[in-house]
Amino acid sequence: MKILSKHTTAGLAIVASLLFFGCNTKNSNNTSTKSTITKTVATPVFNADSAYQFVANQVNFGPRVPNTKEHEACAEYLANELKRFGANVIVQEADVVAFDNTILKAKNIIGQFNPEKKNRLLLFAHWDTRPFADYDPDESMRNTPIDGANDGASGVGVLLEIARQIGQQGHQLGIDIIFFDAEDYGQPAHINLPQKEDTWCLGSQYWGKNLHKPGYTARFGILLDMVGAQNALFYKELYSKSFAPELLNRTWNIAYDLGYGQYFAFEDGGMITDDHVYVSQLTGIPCINIIQHDPSSSTSFGSYWHTHDDTMTNIDKGTLKAVGQTVLEVIYREN
Repeated sequence: MKILSKHTTAGLAIVASLLFFGCNTKNSNNTSTKSTITKTVATPVFNADSAYQFVANQVNFGPRVPNTKEHEACAEYLANELKRFGANVIVQEADVVAFDNTILKAKNIIGQFNPEKKNRLLLFAHWDTRPFADYDPDESMRNTPIDGANDGASGVGVLLEIARQIGQQGHQLGIDIIFFDAEDYGQPAHINLPQKEDTWCLGSQYWGKNLHKPGYTARFGILLDMVGAQNALFYKELYSKSFAPELLNRTWNIAYDLGYGQYFAFEDGGMITDDHVYVSQLTGIPCINIIQHDPSSSTSFGSYWHTHDDTMTNIDKGTLKAVGQTVLEVIYREN
């Protein structure tokens, strides 16, 4: 994922940091819309211990970079876990072209609950990890892949726990959970190369043009990206505000009502080119992105982002719980 496209200019990053700064209160200038949908099925209780273990299981494979044995092994694990929870699983394989013309053997892993139902909800995250540590303070380490505990594994870990809960509780709608591949193989910041467009989010770009089911659509989509760090703050990402303002406001209000207001800031953030952008633009499904912003960091994503410090030491069960329980509440209010 890119900084404000997720790698823009330093000047724009400074402006974005100013935009991101704000108090985390429910009283904001943004119009907040309460959901009026009646709950008919009890919302499951999100288990943060379980989600944490799902994150750790991914990290234990090592960096999940396309075209590696670690990537292959983790793909099999993710597909098997979704099957274990009762999902109908499709592994969409694709050859996608990276910024340097490397052919990546990508795998989008799709878990379908109630695949026969037309009314569907979409939840997604990326599962691959960065092949470069382009923001690592140690320049000698910048061409080596990272663990990606927060950037990659955290969103997938939360969705695996949500899948486990759906498998136990059931849901009256169709729910699709997609783990997109080749999201984080975008053009590196530490190498001086001519700028190329659309080098990030290769898996979601492929899926958006080659849907796993012809004519597939969903009421909405929610992307989880970097949702596991201690004391993480999630601001209202601006593409999300454009694509799905009602869903964005509803999700933040639900988080506040559940007692997670310290994580969900009622302030606007920046524009992050991430998987939700391609899903929304290519399919018309209105999507939001729940993604961490750290105004104290020069990258706006935390000092460990795209470095070798993105390890399990940064993963916090309280943050996983706040995001996971909020998303469960959002989807179980749908009927």
